[in-house]
Amino acid sequence: MTRSCQGVALFSVRRGVALFQLLVVIAVILILIGLLLPAVQKVRLAAARMQSFNNLKQLALALHNYESTFNSLPTGRDGNGFSAHAYLLPYLEQERLYRLIDFKKDVMAKENKKAREVAIKLFVSPLDTPAAKAPDAEPDAPAFCGTNYFGNAGTKYALKDNNGVLFEQFRLQLLGITDGTSNTLLFLEGLRGDGGTKAVSVARQHVRLSDKELAGLKEESGSDDWKDNKKIVGERGKYWISGNFLQSLQTVTRPYNDNKPDVDCGGRGGLSAPRGLIGGVCAGMCDGSVRFVNDKVSFKTWQAAATRDGGEMLGADW
Repeated sequence: MTRSCQGVALFSVRRGVALFQLLVVIAVILILIGLLLPAVQKVRLAAARMQSFNNLKQLALALHNYESTFNSLPTGRDGNGFSAHAYLLPYLEQERLYRLIDFKKDVMAKENKKAREVAIKLFVSPLDTPAAKAPDAEPDAPAFCGTNYFGNAGTKYALKDNNGVLFEQFRLQLLGITDGTSNTLLFLEGLRGDGGTKAVSVARQHVRLSDKELAGLKEESGSDDWKDNKKIVGERGKYWISGNFLQSLQTVTRPYNDNKPDVDCGGRGGLSAPRGLIGGVCAGMCDGSVRFVNDKVSFKTWQAAATRDGGEMLGADW
């Protein structure tokens, strides 16, 4: 009887020790996971940034090859609304898709619907985690056939006669970039919209005005509409094929991640800021180099980098 009780007690002690050891092991594993997660996130972020760098380098190389062939850069927006991205397709191993486009028709014509809805991985940055589809978005709102890489139109409001590199109905030569190709922005990484029509975040939605309102555009334009929840769209970067403002082109007319909304005037120009998620954005320069521009860079330096022949010196913060 006594021996039996001692056996039960011994079994209970061993069971208790085993359970304690298991809990210790689980705690150690959880601590290790907690320590490793930040490192894993950093590795993923670095890999995503390198992929975005590679995308921008390929775009720049394609543009240089185009310039060598035609002795000019492609227009940022042609007469039918097509983007520089569309004209660069043959230099990005997308000849078949290029031939699918009818450049004699409007970019939004039914004849170009098939090409318009093709997704190209090269045009999408892995650093822009897919935005959740807004509750009020249209069925096709997510920009799966869009782009995160916006051509630099310059620092003026209108796309036409701007002072950047890719703008409306103008074919620039690299020799025309007198500020230096290494000092001038070519493509700028940015966030895509979520298709929303309510003023939730200036990072994903913007204000859309008519093209007639471009002539009277002011710095405060769009702010009242944003407050009143009017004329809101979430279509930034929706179609890579379109050369409209905030589709594949942007201006540097507001500071990085400005808290005022971007404003699109019928696709012909407007107000926009560089927008990113991770303390800066990747930028492709006209010489083909790519750099990460952090959020500490001043607005003055941003604008200096956005002009092709303004004679400005880039700040030490660049």
